[in-house]
Formats: sequence, C-alpha cells, structure tokens
Amino acid sequence: MDIRPLSQADYKEWRKLWVSYLDFYETSLNDEVIDKTFNRFIDKRQAKQNALVAEKSSVLVGLVHYIYHPHNWKIEDVCYLQDLFVAPENRGQQIAKMLIEKVYEEADKCETPTVYWLTQEFNAPARKLYDKIADLTPFIKYARRDK
Repeated sequence: MDIRPLSQADYKEWRKLWVSYLDFYETSLNDEVIDKTFNRFIDKRQAKQNALVAEKSSVLVGLVHYIYHPHNWKIEDVCYLQDLFVAPENRGQQIAKMLIEKVYEEADKCETPTVYWLTQEFNAPARKLYDKIADLTPFIKYARRDK
C-alpha cells in the first residue's frame, strides 16, 4: 500500500472514488466544481488544499482531502480533514486509518498539530475507527439555511 500525494495522472481514478464518496452522502457536484477541486489539489503554488491517495497494485483505492486554515484561538493553522473514502471492496484493510495517520504526519511537518473532521452520526463503521484514533468532541454542527 502506498499513501502518496494526488497527481495529474490520477484524475480518472480519483474522480471515480470522489463520485462514489459523494454518492455515499447522497449528493453530487457538477463537472466544473469537480475539475476545479482537482486542480486546486495538484496546484504546487498553493498549500492550503491537499489530497492524498491510497494506491494498491497500481490502482487507487482510497482518498483523503484536507485543508489548512487559520484559527482564532491558535497561532498556528489547524487542519480540517474534509473528505475520507475507501472503495467498498477495499475496506477492512486499515486503509482509512493509514490515510488519517498520513494526514497527521503531514500536519506535524507543517507544525499544525490540530486535525479535526466531521462525520454523519449514522456512519457507524467509520465512527468505530475514529473512536480508536481520535477524540469525539461535544460540538454540534449548524449550517446556514439555503437561500
């Protein structure tokens, strides 16, 4: 298993994983948003939006997207792990754990020790992993209503 940064050559496989992730959450994005997001990830001129992929036998089997941003209670940036997905046929092999741990490693290199993420309450398999490698916080998320 190789956990590595996303590259231009990964577009087709990354897109397949990304769309599967979006399907899991019963949502979709238009091509313009998908392409812009991919291009941000591979743009070497920026360091805020990042993507790593899990590659097994030359095939992408997982992805993680993470974003560095300022925080009003800290001097250093914090890291928001926004998206994490492993292809269903590859689950149960610790791939998600390896992807999260690689984000931790990358955040540490950037002197950004705070890494956080959200998940849906019903996502029991993921929460089982998260409970082993992170602390559940008491915060409840609110989002602006659609206009």
